[in-house]
This record gives sequence, C-alpha cells and structure tokens, in this order.
Amino acid sequence: MQRRQFNQSLTSATALLILAAHQQAQALTLADLTDKDASTGLKTALERGALAAVALLGKPDGFLGNPKVRIPLPGFLEDAAKLLKMTGQGKRVDELVTSMNRAAEAAVPMGKDLLVGAVKSMSVTDAKKILTGGDNSVTQFFAEKTRLPLGEKFLPVVMQATEKVGLAEQYNKVAGKAAGMGLVKKEDAHIQQYVTSKSLDGLYTIIGEEERKIRQDPVGAGSAILSKVFGALK
Repeated sequence: MQRRQFNQSLTSATALLILAAHQQAQALTLADLTDKDASTGLKTALERGALAAVALLGKPDGFLGNPKVRIPLPGFLEDAAKLLKMTGQGKRVDELVTSMNRAAEAAVPMGKDLLVGAVKSMSVTDAKKILTGGDNSVTQFFAEKTRLPLGEKFLPVVMQATEKVGLAEQYNKVAGKAAGMGLVKKEDAHIQQYVTSKSLDGLYTIIGEEERKIRQDPVGAGSAILSKVFGALK
C-alpha cells in the first residue's frame, strides 16, 4: 500500500516538474535570449528576406507585374500620359513605363552583395532595435545602411535601360519645367533618379514582407535559431 502511494506521489511530482519546465519554456521572452542568439536569428531572417526579395524582383515582371511595387509615372505626368494616349501616343507612353520597370528589374540583382554585407556587419544593438521595433524597422535599417551605395550601383543600369526609349529625354524636359512650378517633386524630375529611388523603395518593401513572414511563422522557416528568436517575440 505504501509502495503504491509512493509510486503515485513520484508520478505526480514528475508530472509537475514536466509541467513547470514546459511553462518555463513557453515563457521564453526576448530578454531571456543571449545577444548572440538574438543577433544570429535576425541576421538569418534578414539575409533570407533580402535574397528572396532580390529573386522575386530581379526577374521579368518582378516590378511590372507586381502592383505593390510597379513603378508608375510620377504625379501629374500620369494624367498627362492619358492625354498622350488620346492623341495616339499611348504605345510610346506604355514603352516608357515598361522600360522604367524593366530597368528596376535589371538593377535589383546588383544589390545582393551589398544587402548581405549590411546584414553580416549588423551590430547587436541594430539587431535588438529591429526585433523590438515596428513594422518598418527592417526598411529603416536597410535604407540607412544601403540606400546611398545601392543608388550609385542602380543608377547606371537604369540610365542604360531608360535611354533606349525616346520619351525618357522628353520626360526629363517636361518634368523639369513641372518641378519649377511645384507640380513634381524635384527628386522625381529626372526619370533615371526617380526609377532608381522607386526601385529601392520596392526592394525594401519586399524585404520587409519576407521578414514579416518569418516573424509570423518561425517554425515554418525551417530553422531552429529562427524558431527560438521569433518564437520568443510572440
């Protein structure tokens, strides 16, 4: 009788210990993670997100076929394009818009090394700031670290692609006058610079989306460190 009671007590104690351990594991928070875990997990997520974004955008219709990042004519020129189409110049306008987006698709793959380099050189402070930041924390990080050097790499590719379309030069003339009247932002008055800027915006947008997917389903990402770090944020 005593042995039976002892075995029951032992079983109950073991169950309580298992339950307590499970609850403790479930209670893991960002504060419980080491700096190394937090940094490694985020770097893994951002590198995957950056490479996925480059793959998605750096191909035919990566920009042109994606409404989230498709590059339109800026400001009032979009309305002016409608008038041009009414005068029979619709094909040339379409060619310009297509060339703008094709230029972005051609430029994006050139940014892969810079994006990965920014991730690998990320500090622990950067990592924790992103982990605890808002939805645009990833975009802010990449823009701060890579926007200027990426812009310098993208611009020659964009210029080469857009110069093939005769309307590009006309666009710059019209947009320059429009900017002087306040109808177009100065940074949008040069088509190559405008496309370069929009290419970067689209790239950072998709990187952020890819990173959010990992946050939402770290287990599905197939990495133990990602599961550990992003699971702690839930």
